[in-house]
Amino acid sequence: MPLTANPPPVDPKATAPTATGPGVLPPLAADPLLIDGVALDSRFFLGTAGYPSPATLCEAIRASGSQLLTAGLKRTLQAGDNGALAQALAAGREQGARLLPNTAGCRSAREAVQLAHMARELYGTAWIKLEVIGDDHTLQPDPFELVAAATELVREGFVVFPYCTEDLILGRRLLDAGCPLLMPWGAPIGSGQGLLNLHGLRTLRERLPDTVLVIDAGLGAPSQAARAMELGFDAVLLNSAVAQAGDPVAMAGAFGDAVRAGRRAFHAGLMAPQAFAVASTPVSGHAFLLGDA
Repeated sequence: MPLTANPPPVDPKATAPTATGPGVLPPLAADPLLIDGVALDSRFFLGTAGYPSPATLCEAIRASGSQLLTAGLKRTLQAGDNGALAQALAAGREQGARLLPNTAGCRSAREAVQLAHMARELYGTAWIKLEVIGDDHTLQPDPFELVAAATELVREGFVVFPYCTEDLILGRRLLDAGCPLLMPWGAPIGSGQGLLNLHGLRTLRERLPDTVLVIDAGLGAPSQAARAMELGFDAVLLNSAVAQAGDPVAMAGAFGDAVRAGRRAFHAGLMAPQAFAVASTPVSGHAFLLGDA
């Protein structure tokens, strides 16, 4: 029997705001992220590997508010911790969380396609995070194997979430293959270095304005997640920055807050940076006194 991973789709109409206007901040549910006809109220996606204990993972999921949880099928099978994953899914289900199995550890399109089929059979979901690694040192995706695997999986009915770089041409090839979104890295997986190539990420956002873009991997601090959202990215996915924190539960909550703050800042409109000082309270043309009165 497959482990049922995903709850029914959320009706976006049911999350409409009740108040709008200047100075009124709409609830987070008023800004759903739509993927494959599913509305996700949370734009913070959370990995499930490397936590100190299953109980800590469950509490971190609750604190994060995440509605999309990733799990490496290879790790799950090798460690035999399907029970821990079931606990995590139960903890997430109360906030509408879905499972996104991933093909972490695959080095070829053929291997990734086989693992995706196994994930669909085990967890009853066609959603798959596609990882095909081309370099053992940087864990950078192999663009050729990635496109080949994505093309095959889309043809076989999968909804493919491709882990990729910020390369614009690669992104277009993956979209042409039928991927509904892109998941470019911020930095190498688990490095905590943040957004290393701001120019490339900005270019990707500007050139693909209607594409769902999710920063995946390399973030280490909530401020980096907020920065990604301020740039206009649609969501953030991470694992190590929470799992390896001194207090994973508190860090999960901090990242959730940062993602929401960054999203609201993007909608509010950031001020344009200036190359010179601009006084917030101009004094030219006004009389003022120098020295003692």
